Amino acid sequence: MEHAIEITDFDAPELDVYARLTEGQLLNRFEPEKGMFVAETPYVILRALDGGYEPVSILVERGVNRKGAMDVIERCQVPIYVSELEVLTQLTGFKLTRGMLCAMRRPRHRTLEEVLQNCRRVVVLERVMNPTNIGAIFRSAAALGMDAVLLTPGCSDPLYRRCARVSMGAVFQIPWTFLGENWMEELSSRGYKTTAMALTDESYPIDAPELREIDKLAIIMGSEGDGLRDETVAACDYTVKIPMFHDVDSLNVAAASAVVFWELRPR
Repeated sequence: MEHAIEITDFDAPELDVYARLTEGQLLNRFEPEKGMFVAETPYVILRALDGGYEPVSILVERGVNRKGAMDVIERCQVPIYVSELEVLTQLTGFKLTRGMLCAMRRPRHRTLEEVLQNCRRVVVLERVMNPTNIGAIFRSAAALGMDAVLLTPGCSDPLYRRCARVSMGAVFQIPWTFLGENWMEELSSRGYKTTAMALTDESYPIDAPELREIDKLAIIMGSEGDGLRDETVAACDYTVKIPMFHDVDSLNVAAASAVVFWELRPR
């Protein structure tokens, strides 16, 4: 490794971005052009590189020889910090990283106009805060025919470590951005019919034929505990539910998303 730098002390400043800066500090809200994030596992890092994300440095376990690790190193002309497992296991969750992390620069958020180009099926997440759920939803969205993911204020950031890892890099494959306050009007003005996923007496079943015939559809899903806000449901063109059995009244939002995306994918 031509750019390798040996790290023997867990308190070395080179490890700050990996070990001591919080997600909020990495995000750098006051100076977003300096924002960073950390991608974990060779597979996810390669997805980020394929998506055009810019690496800053790499942290790797000495002797790591897992699939993809050398591909990452060969593609990145950045400092590579190498350390023994005994040092790196002091990092919370290091065993989940498959021996490699990469600090990367945050790109600017895309505009809604940029994200929605040629999109027929978009996902809107309202106040979904659990990063594991965000990651799983992104993975299902990318795999099951959704064209973009839009997030309201209050959602977890898709570039948080756990989100990106759980998504298996899908956050780098499918367009996404955060919405402003008047997002419902913005979607309607662009020709999207809005569909609230909610359990009401008036809800259409998810396999209703008329839903499949809609050309441009925004599928709106709510937070893990409270679901969608009442005013969001009331403002939507349709309310839709997944028929369930054995007196089960709801599914986790990530599990529900896979069912919804497959059923309402563009035909």
